[in-house]
Formats: sequence, C-alpha cells, structure tokens
Amino acid sequence: MLQNKSKSKLSILTQNLFLALRKIKLRWGFLTLLFSIFAICAAFGTAPANPPNNLQFKLITEDVTLPLPTNVNHDEVFWQIDQVRRDDTLASLFKRMTVRDEDAIKFLMLSPKAHAINTQLTPGHTIEIKTNADGKLLYLEYELDNENILVAGLTPNGYEVAVQKLILQSHHILKSATIVNTLFGATDDAGIPDQIALQIVDIFSGEIDFIEDLKPGDKFNVIYDAFYNAGELMKIGNVLAVEFVTNGKKYQAIHFGDAEGKFAYYTPEGKSLHKSFLRSPVEFTRVSSSFNTGRFHPILHRFKAHKGVDLAAPAGTRIKAAGDGVIDFMGYKDGYGNVIIIKHNSGISTVYGHLSGFVRSLHTGLQVTQSDIIGYVGMTGLATGPHLHYEFLVNGEHHDPMTVALPTSVPIDDLYKKEFDEKSLDFMAKIEMLNRNQVATKD
Repeated sequence: MLQNKSKSKLSILTQNLFLALRKIKLRWGFLTLLFSIFAICAAFGTAPANPPNNLQFKLITEDVTLPLPTNVNHDEVFWQIDQVRRDDTLASLFKRMTVRDEDAIKFLMLSPKAHAINTQLTPGHTIEIKTNADGKLLYLEYELDNENILVAGLTPNGYEVAVQKLILQSHHILKSATIVNTLFGATDDAGIPDQIALQIVDIFSGEIDFIEDLKPGDKFNVIYDAFYNAGELMKIGNVLAVEFVTNGKKYQAIHFGDAEGKFAYYTPEGKSLHKSFLRSPVEFTRVSSSFNTGRFHPILHRFKAHKGVDLAAPAGTRIKAAGDGVIDFMGYKDGYGNVIIIKHNSGISTVYGHLSGFVRSLHTGLQVTQSDIIGYVGMTGLATGPHLHYEFLVNGEHHDPMTVALPTSVPIDDLYKKEFDEKSLDFMAKIEMLNRNQVATKD
C-alpha cells in the first residue's frame, strides 16, 4: 500500500513537470511568433515611400487582327443629307459624303444635263444622296432654287438626269408685332421675314407714311403664305390679310385673286386698296429732300424750285415703274443724269432721275406695268449722293408725289363678291384671334 502511494505521487509529479514544460514551450512559441510579426512591420515601416528611380517602364504595342464580318450586305442602301459649304466642288462634296464612284462623278461633271450641279453649287443649298455599301451613287437630289431640284438616278441604261418642280405645301402663318423703333425692328423681333414687311409697306403706302407716321406702341397683325417641302421652309408667299394700327387708326387689307390669276388688296368690305400709282417707286427709303418751290440748290448754290422729291437709298437699289404706262424718254438729260420719263393715262407723267443704269430690256415706246423694275438708284447728273429724284406731273403741271391724290382702282367685281366675303370673314376672324392673344399676353 505504501508502495502504491509512492507510485501515485511519482505519477502526479511527472504530470506536473510535463505540464510545466508544455507551458514553457507554448510561451516561447508565442514569443517567437510575436518577434516575427514585429520584424515584418518594421520592414514595411522602413520601406521607401517612392519607388527607386532606376526602375524602367516599357510600352509594348501589338497589332491584333480582328475577324471581319463575312455577312456584309452589298445591296444595303444608305441615305445622306448635307448642305453645300463655301468653296465646295462636286468632288469635295462627294468625298465628304463618302461617295466612291468615279463613273458617277465623271458623268455628273461632263453631262450637259447635269451642268447646273457644277455651276450652281450654292452654299446652304441641300443635297441628298443614296449609296450602297460600296459607296456607289444610286440616287441624287440637289436643291437648285426654292422651286426646282436636279434629280439624278442610276438606271439599267446608266445615269439619267432631270430638273423637277418641288412639291410645295402651303401653310398660313399668323404673326403679331409691336413697333418699338422701326418697322423692320418689330418684324425681326417677331420673326417675320423682310419680304412680308415690304409687302405691308406696299399695301398701305397710300395711307401710312412708314418713315414719319410710326410711333412706339403701334401694332399690326399679319397672315401670310409660307411654302414647305418635307418640313423645310422653301419660300415666302403673299400677305393674305393684315391689320395695322397707328396713331389710333386701324387699317385693314384682304388679299383676293380672280379666276384669271390677278390679285389685289381690298378692305374687308370689298373696297379696292390698289392705287393706280405707287406712292414711292423705291422700296422703303426716306425722303432726303421734299417738294419745294423755293429750295436752295446744294450744288448750284442758288434758289431753284425742287419740283419733285429725292428718295435716298443705297446705290443700286431697284426702281419700280410707279404705274402702267409707256416709256416716253430714256437717256441722259442735263442735271437729271440718267433719266426715264413714263407717260400714263389721264395726262399723267412720272420722271425718274440720277439713275446709275437702266434695265437692259427697256427702250423708248415700251409698255411697262406698275412695279416693273426700270432702273437702279445712282447719283448721275447734279447729285450730292445716291438717291432717286422722282416727279409726278398732271397735264404738264408738277405735283408733290407724297401728297397728290392717287386715283384708285375699281372695287371688286360683283361676280366674285360672295367668294370674297367668305374669305374676308375667315381672315378677319383670325386677325381678331391674334388681337385677343395679344391682350391675354399683356394680362
């Protein structure tokens, strides 16, 4: 028994010694691990922040061949639209539009029928083409002017070229404007074309002095024709209806044409506004010297009656025939310089002086119609600057062209009165709508 106790103690001592040695071993292993971690951190902590300068970088570029599609459809077509730029030629235009077709270029450059596309490449005009995947030209449209296009197409017999009329769609445009400074300033602000402003001046030239009468706050409403092709504005048409309010007075005009294609402007009641004579034969100008029987002549330096009006305008401005008549004289005459004299009915004559030149087709004895262009503003003869000297004579007696009573045309024919009344009511209803819109906008 005593022996057994001794064995038990020895066994317990042995186990305790083993545990102690195991603990010591674990502690040293743990310490060794800690030393290793500290060494790694120290190594990173002392590493330089920037890479060494002696490192070299090299860019390697390699060509990679991609597989091309094998299912290209050579019959596929492509449409392109472009505009002619300044200094464009047919060759440069085709190059920009990726037309790779020497036969087409050679044909269009040499064919007499396609002569226009070589001589009339106008900046801003549109060209539309159709090609296949190889760049071969299949079809071409080129805008020659506002009403015509040149068309070239590939047929089994080669290319065919023709000039075609554009199919234009008419739209009525309704606009309102208020005068701030000038008529053209008001139309610019309202997006109304200059052609329409000039028509308004012509329509009311007998009632409104567009130089002196207009005041800030005067307003007008206008309805006019605009012609489009595929949504693109191609040209501006005629004023169809207009209302102008100046100095508290209202002026209205309705456009109406008869079965023969002749048109004129009338009041909404059918009274003709067309005058047998234009108040001013020069488009929108200013009076630089009025009718005056005792004017001091700026060149002769003496008092001399000024039996007409001087209408200042830039040199080259077109001059119109004031009314229907026959050319009685055309040539150079004393202080008038280049001058035209037209004889009209009822003993009336009109004189146009200081012209820079005449329209080539004119000659003495030729019948002219109101608004025909007869010459151009200049300063030939005794003139201090470019202007038109305009005289109005009745039975040889001079009258002030700006104030003389102008004979009016006959009212609308009874045959067309019903049709006119219907159009007049429609247009005036639209004018009234524009008036209401202006009032609503102010409110």
